[in-house]
Amino acid sequence: MKLLFVVILFAGSLAAQPLNLKNNYGGVFSLGVRTTISTFNHGQFNNTGTGVGGQFRLQFADRVNSDWFFDYLTGDIEDYASRTDYHIGWSVLFYPTKKTDVIARPYVLAGHCFDYTLLVDNSNKNNYMERWSSAVQGGAGVLFNLSQRLDLSVVSQYMIHLGNHVDAHKHGDAVEFHSEKGASLEGHLLFHVGINYKIADLW
Repeated sequence: MKLLFVVILFAGSLAAQPLNLKNNYGGVFSLGVRTTISTFNHGQFNNTGTGVGGQFRLQFADRVNSDWFFDYLTGDIEDYASRTDYHIGWSVLFYPTKKTDVIARPYVLAGHCFDYTLLVDNSNKNNYMERWSSAVQGGAGVLFNLSQRLDLSVVSQYMIHLGNHVDAHKHGDAVEFHSEKGASLEGHLLFHVGINYKIADLW
């Protein structure tokens, strides 16, 4: 959250500069940062993770945008293990409303990402499990136009991993990791708050 606050202050100093649109919002390129809360393992809040990330957006038309992102998430599995996730991927954003000069603009999104997961025993760092997988995500959000160049996004989305389910369990003093092939699709609910600064209109 501190990083997001610093970026808001910095971007706010630049927000007064006008954005020269060549035609419409198609071609607008933005850079941004975001914070994330993620509920792992089918919404069990005892495995909630938090993290930060970066993104850039390239808008194709007034009502169609794209989001290209990287997230770094960490969380605890009870008190005996930790989980780290890295997401890198993209989403397509669709705005149902035609007006572009409104303060709040809702949108729906769908996309794909690649994911690296690392589970580590808190008492023995040499005891760990890792997984590479891909995922699909879908959700909805609201974009708040703070100025012509600066916007704030609040997003909720569900991500489904298309790979083995990984988990940790403690048996006595021993922590064991499990990878279940053919298990039900593992998913988690994510909440993002991000801020984006429009750099230029590329076409």
